[in-house]
Amino acid sequence: MMKAMIRGLLATLCVGLALSAAAQAPEEGTGSGKTPEQFVASLHFKDGEIAVPQAKAHFRLTSAFHYLEQADARRVLEELWGNPPDESVLGLIVPATPTLVDDNSWAVVVTYSDDGYVSDEDAAKIDYQEMLEEMQQGTKDENAARKEAGYGTVDLLGWAVAPRYDAASKKMYWAKELKFDEAKDNTLNYDIRVLGRNGYLSLNAVSNMSELGLVQTGMQQLLPMTEFDAGARYADYDSSTDKVAAYGVAALIGGGLAAKAGLFAKLGLILAKFWKLGLIAFVGLGALIKKMFAGKREKGAVS
Repeated sequence: MMKAMIRGLLATLCVGLALSAAAQAPEEGTGSGKTPEQFVASLHFKDGEIAVPQAKAHFRLTSAFHYLEQADARRVLEELWGNPPDESVLGLIVPATPTLVDDNSWAVVVTYSDDGYVSDEDAAKIDYQEMLEEMQQGTKDENAARKEAGYGTVDLLGWAVAPRYDAASKKMYWAKELKFDEAKDNTLNYDIRVLGRNGYLSLNAVSNMSELGLVQTGMQQLLPMTEFDAGARYADYDSSTDKVAAYGVAALIGGGLAAKAGLFAKLGLILAKFWKLGLIAFVGLGALIKKMFAGKREKGAVS
């Protein structure tokens, strides 16, 4: 069933949804007359205890990280990295080093899905190798259509970090190694999901594979710093009143290669500056599943 589900999800990824704005890597500068350094200096970085009221969550950041709230996060993603507008972005976690303008820069896009309580009953049964093979085949099947539409190819080479779900903390993470068309360097897409009472918090980072050690260290540091507020935690779930998501943990890992705003624009900076990219935007899994299972979710069903 899982095999058919993943293949079905991958098959529904639409070639026509290209990121026209994000497909062009921005040149030096920010479009505001400021240099990148001046642009970063104008941002309002937050430190320490960070509230994310939209998700009823918070971060307890150490001095190794700063936080940009929604307005400044979107400025970075849209002005500095050339992304199209995306209101779903809640914030951006930025390492103290390297900075946003360094060659090896990376940052973490924070979003939240309110699809409901995600059952983790399937977590212990997931065959990650089978899932990987299905995802790899799915991306290969899509490449012919991408080429025909005039876009570059993408291949999922494997797990850069094998998926792991911590049943005690209700947190999971994994990372994929991707190759875009003829890009010289492979790309790292690192994901964290934190399950809560009404949905899940999503942390996404993209960088070069050569920076795996740096990003992995940073993301592992972020894991214990990320929590839902009291009353919104996974353990606070009330089966008599709360909405249940129409998918389980496996779907969070198995659905799609890309993620929210910032990632494809950042890929543009990684792959090459000053030239147009041929990248296809993969549909965000949360929105896709919401449409596919809307009827089931209204009835409180769990797939």
